[in-house]
Parts: sequence; C-alpha cells; structure tokens
Amino acid sequence: MADTTTRPKEAGVGAAAGYRPSATLPFWAEFRRQASRRRTQLALGFMVLLPLIILIAFQFDSGDDDDNGGGEFASLVEFATTGGLNFTLFTIFVSASFLLVVVVALFCGDTVASEASWGSLRYLLAIPVPRARLLTVKLLVALAYSGLALLTLAGTALLVGTLRYGWSPLRSLVAAELPPGEGLLRLLAVLGYLAVVLLVVAGLAFLLSVTTDAALGAVGGAVLLWILSSILDQITALGAIRDFLPTHYSTAWLGLLSTPVQTDDVVLGCISAICYATLFWGLAYWRFTRKDVTS
Repeated sequence: MADTTTRPKEAGVGAAAGYRPSATLPFWAEFRRQASRRRTQLALGFMVLLPLIILIAFQFDSGDDDDNGGGEFASLVEFATTGGLNFTLFTIFVSASFLLVVVVALFCGDTVASEASWGSLRYLLAIPVPRARLLTVKLLVALAYSGLALLTLAGTALLVGTLRYGWSPLRSLVAAELPPGEGLLRLLAVLGYLAVVLLVVAGLAFLLSVTTDAALGAVGGAVLLWILSSILDQITALGAIRDFLPTHYSTAWLGLLSTPVQTDDVVLGCISAICYATLFWGLAYWRFTRKDVTS
C-alpha cells in the first residue's frame, strides 16, 4: 500500500493554508530536544570528565617512563605534564582513534534510528515534515553536537592542563619548541583536521541510521567498520589499496606538529574524508526519500 501518511503534499498544491515546509522542525527546537536526552548529557559530560581522569592519573606517575612504549606516544607522554598545550595534545592523541569515533557515531547514528525505534518517526513525517528537511535538520544537529563534544574535550583539557602545569611552549619530538601562541594555532589546526576526518564516521553512522530501526546497530556498525578499516590499513600487503581506505590518513594531523609543517597527507586526508562523507550522506538521502516509513 502506498505510504500516503509520510509523503507530505508540496506547499501550495493541496496543502493547508499557511503551511511552509521550511518552517517545520526548526533547527533550535531539535537542538534543544536533543540536549534534553540522557545520551547527549552523558556524552558531553564524559568529554569534561576524561581530561580530569587523565590529570588525576598523572598525579600517580612514579616517574618511571620505561613502560611508555616508543615513538610519538612516548614523546607525548613525556611532554604531557610540561604545560597546558602539551596536556591537551596528549588528551587529543589518546582520544582520537576510538573515543571520538564512538561519540560521533553515537550522535549521528542514533538520530534517525532512535525515532524509528520509538515509533515517532512516522508522526514527524505526518506533521508533515518533508523528508529531506527532516534529514537535514537531524544531520546538522548531530554534527553540531559532535563538534561541541570535540571542542569540550579540548577546551577542558586546555583549561585544567594550564591551571595545573602552566602556559608553556608546545613540544614534541617531530617539531622544534613552539611558542604558546603558535602552539595554540597548531592545536586548532589539529582539531579542524580531526573534525573533517570524523565526517566519515558521521556519514557512515547516518547512513546506517536511516536503514535500520536499531540505534545500537547504527552506532555499533559505524564503529566496527571504522575499526575494520584501521586493521586493513595496517596490512602492507594491500599496497596502494590502503590509500583508498577511509582511515588511511586519520593520523596525518601529526604532520601539523612538525617543523616545517607537513600538509601533503593532510590535504589528501581532507579530500578523502569529504568524498566518503558526501557519498554516505548522498546514499542516506537517496535511501530515506524512497523507503516506506512504518515505525
């Protein structure tokens, strides 16, 4: 049977007087609605809590660095307590590969699937909210909260790190000591690049969100596929195929800390992320505007 309850008439063609599709489901109404949800509050709260946990953990440091491993991780551990900028950089480093992926997948994967699981999606469309507008508002709100989570994590780390360790130059093994002002700009560039890379997770989670009624499946599926891509990227036998994996350039932000700045992989990573995100979002719109919504 045709899905007549979820396909609103165009404005001016049999629509109610005064009906304007652009006035349905305002961005700020959806933003406030999502702010009242427990998962939003817990996710943002943990972004504040994590830097505090790391700060407390450093207070129990015995001074033995033998177990820190090697490479860039050892460098960041060594310098983490030398200033607020370095503490922030360490917090970003330990969060970027998994925690931020989960948070972005949560915000973008839960947004439509949760409405379907509650049985409220069809009522939203019957208001009527045009399908494309519903997806656009949902996506923009999810991206806004994802960006807010990233800024909250970095901002909290910078605040508590500076209060505890002072305002000192940014240091790492791949760069000369950077003055605090330049170091702050480098950190902002790192956050900007991470935000672009995480668009892949946002696109994949959003696509899964419109194809399933299980929010957990959308969130978990996006995280698992990201992990799978990361594992495949470690297999050198794949050769040039690895260059096309969405996670191949996920750590290219380390080049933004080097002297001189290395931007080749950063540019390629941005292009790759935008292409993947656009593909996933396009498929999400194509799928949702053609499906029968019964939940």
